[in-house]
Amino acid sequence: MQVSLQALKAFESAARLGSFKLAAEELSLTPTAISHHVGNLENRLNVDLFYRQVRKISLTETGERLASAISNGFRTIEDALEEVSAASRVIKITTTSSLAAMVLIPSMQAFAEKHPEISIEISTGESLENHLYALPIRYGTVSSVVASDIIRYESFNVYAAARLDMSAWTEQAITLLSTEWKNKNLPKPPLQTWLEENGLARLNIQLRNFDQEIFGIQEALASDGLVFCSSTLVRRLIDAKLLQTLPTQSVQSDLCYYIPNKEQLKCRNRHMSELINWVEGQLNQ
Repeated sequence: MQVSLQALKAFESAARLGSFKLAAEELSLTPTAISHHVGNLENRLNVDLFYRQVRKISLTETGERLASAISNGFRTIEDALEEVSAASRVIKITTTSSLAAMVLIPSMQAFAEKHPEISIEISTGESLENHLYALPIRYGTVSSVVASDIIRYESFNVYAAARLDMSAWTEQAITLLSTEWKNKNLPKPPLQTWLEENGLARLNIQLRNFDQEIFGIQEALASDGLVFCSSTLVRRLIDAKLLQTLPTQSVQSDLCYYIPNKEQLKCRNRHMSELINWVEGQLNQ
């Protein structure tokens, strides 16, 4: 049975407050309009919901049952609306440990200052979150990713601790820190391509691999070493003059950062769209 939502609201308010006048004030209507809505509801249901006396109303037994059910229903709707509204203000980013630690977490304060109404939670891992407002940022092979989902094509170069004297670095054997992914489906970092494109194929290199880029970068900082890694991850360290870029050309790889179903996620709500645009900007500065 279809009944007017306005009539239900008028009845619920009058039943709760015990007055058409007070219900009218609460709903910004006139007492006559409240009476009219309640009367239409009674006619629709073919029942009496109120005993009407001079300047006084009281619920019939049927009215009491209906008022209780409607109040519970409105309360359930209000709770659901509040839950959805609160959930939309919290977005959970899931991504790699390296991107989280080296790029996203250090940038969160600036985002929070610009968007105080949005709360961000960052976790690491490769599984996709089922949370309605989860933002997965993944690392994958360009050829296996839809082009519109890509937010950053990855390039690599060698970076050195800022204190190292690199004036004659090609004239000696060097230990180079790099990465051997846990995920064997990912293509290897393009070290050989980098050597060839920079005319360094004969460089005497001892390679030392870590399973995450962040570990190689941290080791380079701690031991004044050299690391072959993503240009995305080291921008802040270079800006802070903790790392230096060698006088070599970076090389593109077959790797990229991407957001699965990016355009659909942007349409989920305004907060999600703003966050995605901000992440893209951070990765492509």
